[in-house]
Amino acid sequence: MNSSGYAQGKLSFIFVIIALALTLSADLEISTIDPWTEMGRMFVGFITPDFFATEYILDALFFTVSIALLGVTFGAFFGFFLALVFKYRIVRIFCAFFRSIHELFWALIFLQLFGLDPLTALCAISLPYACTFAKVYAEIFEQADTTPAKTVSKKADILSVFVYTKLSLVKSHLISYTRYRFECALRSSTILGFVGIPTLGFHLESAFSQGNYSQAGALLLLFYLLIISINVWLKAKLLPIYIAAAWFYLPAFGQVNWDNFTRFFGSDIWPSPLRYAADIDLNVINQTLNWYWSLLTGEVFEGIVNTLILTQLALVTTGIIALLVFPLTVKLFVGFTGRIMGQGILVVLRSTPEMILAFIFLLLLGPSMLPAVLALAIHNGGLIGFLLAELANALKLRPDAPLQHNGINSGRVIKGHAISLYFYEVLPRIYSSFLAFIFYRWEVIMRETAILGVLGVTTLGFYIDSAFEEMRFDRAMFYIVITALLCIGIDSFSRHIRKKLNVKAA
Repeated sequence: MNSSGYAQGKLSFIFVIIALALTLSADLEISTIDPWTEMGRMFVGFITPDFFATEYILDALFFTVSIALLGVTFGAFFGFFLALVFKYRIVRIFCAFFRSIHELFWALIFLQLFGLDPLTALCAISLPYACTFAKVYAEIFEQADTTPAKTVSKKADILSVFVYTKLSLVKSHLISYTRYRFECALRSSTILGFVGIPTLGFHLESAFSQGNYSQAGALLLLFYLLIISINVWLKAKLLPIYIAAAWFYLPAFGQVNWDNFTRFFGSDIWPSPLRYAADIDLNVINQTLNWYWSLLTGEVFEGIVNTLILTQLALVTTGIIALLVFPLTVKLFVGFTGRIMGQGILVVLRSTPEMILAFIFLLLLGPSMLPAVLALAIHNGGLIGFLLAELANALKLRPDAPLQHNGINSGRVIKGHAISLYFYEVLPRIYSSFLAFIFYRWEVIMRETAILGVLGVTTLGFYIDSAFEEMRFDRAMFYIVITALLCIGIDSFSRHIRKKLNVKAA
């Protein structure tokens, strides 16, 4: 084994050991009396979907798609222009902070300003997505071939040089990533229902809470069909029509009450010692510092510890699931029929929003970290498994690999040699990319861990949601800032590890 492979294996072992140690302090208890009975009821409901259980099912579907489509449109538009100035540190800091705050938390903030208005959902997706687009678009521009630009006349204007020597080269990459973000936006739009926005998630939460599993099955099936069929109906030439239809479909935006802005930003989010002080003096400053310290040593500390524990358990479990499921769609291991079934399994795993999975597991297993770990690991493991399968299917094996080369089974693994091929041929060649995917998702898993607090898991999101419910907006904003800084720290540490190990997504 070379030094790079040894370092990757050593780091993987360390992460697994840390996760095993954290299980000793994590709350992974199953508190429900008979989860199997409830699971059976869910299964029956899913295989007998009731598409007529609610008259709002199509409205919820169209609203979800409209918010996702418009959110990505505005996000990509502003993100593109931010990418052009991303070289400036102030822009990078701005984008890093705002994209580190999950869409669900943005929704809780905008709810205080606009109420249950479509504008709340649109802003909650557009703002963090614009900052994400800025980062990725800037990276795509940086990686573009610079040779064509050197052949252009010096008299050419900057805009022409950019359009014809850079934008034209990376156009396909920009479109590909934007399409991927639209799929992410569909999930984000769905889970906004958990804070009252009337998307699919709102009706899913209601159906599961009331035990209407046939209705929930119908809603989930519609969502899966929507994700699977994206490549069929999402065509570039139809986008202007879709965007216009989405804009006119949404209910009219309510009148913006600027007094809400003044009260929220000018008073509500400031620490209570400052807010109620007649004058700012040394005593008020000390009271404010004590206020911050009491939160840091109390709820914030507990929230950070639980968030980190849950993140690390979910990260390692994600890796295990990804390594287990990616062979399901690899032609070296399964036939055509098996690959079709495997693709269906991976679509369900990676497409189901982690919020919905966590809600289901909470109903089955009771309140603890276990539902959150399973939800995060299944969703992210399915996504990474899908990416690994694409890499494995593109591999060109050694001439002495244990394959059959005759008959209808040509190119298939000789029976009994699949395990050897997996561990000694396929996995070693994609393991570097596997680590890159895992560490890319680390910060995302951290963000998702925080939002699961809305369901009662005592991460930072639990205290954020509680503070909003109690209208303690000063605490809520402080907790959100801590969450964002935590995500930025994990992202920076992840980049450092990827650079040190020299791992890149192929």
